Amino acid sequence: MEITPTETEVESINTTLLKKDLNPSYQEILTKEAIAFIADLHQRFNVKRKELLIARQAVQERLDAGELLDFLPQTEAVRKGDWKVDPIPQDLQDRRVEITGPVDRKMVINALNAGAKVFMADFEDSNAPTWDNNIQGQINLRDANLGTISFFHPKKNKTYTLNENVATLMVRPRGWHMEEKQMLVNNEPISASLFDFGLYFFHNAQTRLDKGEGTYFYLPKLESHLEARLWNEVFVYAQNQLNIPQGTIKATVLIETITAAFEIDEILYELRHHSAGLNCGRWDYIFSFIKRFSKNPNFVMPDRNLIGMGVHCMKSYSQLVIKTCHKRGIHAMGGMAAQIPVKNDDQANQQAFEKIAVDKKREAENGHDGTWVAHPGLVQLALDTFNEHMPTANNIHIKREDVQVTAKDLLTVPQGEITEAGVRENINVAILYIESWLRGVGAAALYHKMEDAATAEISRAQLWQWIKNQTKMEDGRTVTIALCKDTFLPLELENIKKYVGETAYQNGRFEEATQLFLDLISNEEIAEFLTTDAYKLID
Repeated sequence: MEITPTETEVESINTTLLKKDLNPSYQEILTKEAIAFIADLHQRFNVKRKELLIARQAVQERLDAGELLDFLPQTEAVRKGDWKVDPIPQDLQDRRVEITGPVDRKMVINALNAGAKVFMADFEDSNAPTWDNNIQGQINLRDANLGTISFFHPKKNKTYTLNENVATLMVRPRGWHMEEKQMLVNNEPISASLFDFGLYFFHNAQTRLDKGEGTYFYLPKLESHLEARLWNEVFVYAQNQLNIPQGTIKATVLIETITAAFEIDEILYELRHHSAGLNCGRWDYIFSFIKRFSKNPNFVMPDRNLIGMGVHCMKSYSQLVIKTCHKRGIHAMGGMAAQIPVKNDDQANQQAFEKIAVDKKREAENGHDGTWVAHPGLVQLALDTFNEHMPTANNIHIKREDVQVTAKDLLTVPQGEITEAGVRENINVAILYIESWLRGVGAAALYHKMEDAATAEISRAQLWQWIKNQTKMEDGRTVTIALCKDTFLPLELENIKKYVGETAYQNGRFEEATQLFLDLISNEEIAEFLTTDAYKLID
């Protein structure tokens, strides 16, 4: 396999792996050639990445000043054009149920075996990016693609291996905003996006190509079509460097930021030779909506349990994604069912399953081409629902020309009360999740749901917004930092202690999680992502 840059160019890139000596087995994935490849990606694309992050802040400053989002006048020709994305590979034609989860070895095997059409292996929101999690995850995915992966569970005395037929594998790298602090290129941390993408692509693209399959990705947290353009440039360059045919990479972009919702056509256009469609990342989308308009008193959101897919802005966003994708000949994936089956509680399961079935029926009937679940126990329920309401491989033939979505539709703020229960739930769940993340567990089972970072992001962002705007609860009290810290926090810490148990509480990282949480809700400016602050506290 030809590796570029040339030897001279490689020598000019000063690369340091800070954790290189901790685990000798990692040398099989962190080879000299692989390191050179990802260092080259960083060297070539990191300046543009940083410029795009600065552009995000420029948008935020305009929104803070009262400007509203709208569709871009300079890209009107793209929206009105009659172009299509490139044809969909055969193994991505039917994506009616996708299971998602972190990249630990047992999860990878179970997810690939779960009966879903696709497994989205996650280096992002459901993965706490410790060095061990990241590198072991790369080893796990390499072994999965080779078909050699296995896992022995000593307590169960059971060995897990792959079935003959498994889900199609897609991989989600970390977003553009994250860095991998354990690898330095010319004395600066490497882009986590390029690290995750590059290491996976280097070791797996040819393996998958030999099996007649492409290399498939999910792209998170994009804010604009210019960020999609950068990914496309990375794809083109990476394929050329490894002599992989152009178009082998296919990527599904998560529309999970409010700014991206205004550039859906443009994002697909930039990736039209490498697109596998879009996905409604609805939880992060709510977080982004709150964050981007956090200082505008006209955009204060109610309790988060009132912001479902039935409210006007969320319904509009979902339908716009469907209409746009189908016009361009590509998939529009639905959102997550985060519920976890409850052991020995048939009644609770029945109630949860009924809600999931309603949600998935709505997605299928609206025209989504598939949906997400977080637990193998939900795969069959989601399959049954989509099988009933989507008899074809996908819904791309449903063009939804009846849908007309305006900027006002996307920016309509959901109505509802802010309650003490809502404030306290945000405190409780945010601290529980942050503590789990600090322990290296990014997919946290909380209150019979599999939560990732999006839940904590919504929770802390809502509290910051309510405090900043001196919002009143339904009982007339104003949400203040003092009320949260001095009144509600002690009560919720006691509830957390009861929930996890005294031993787990004392042995956990709750003191650090609580302090980080308080910083996030009391800082003068709202933090872009809690994970960038939390990342400083993990190895």
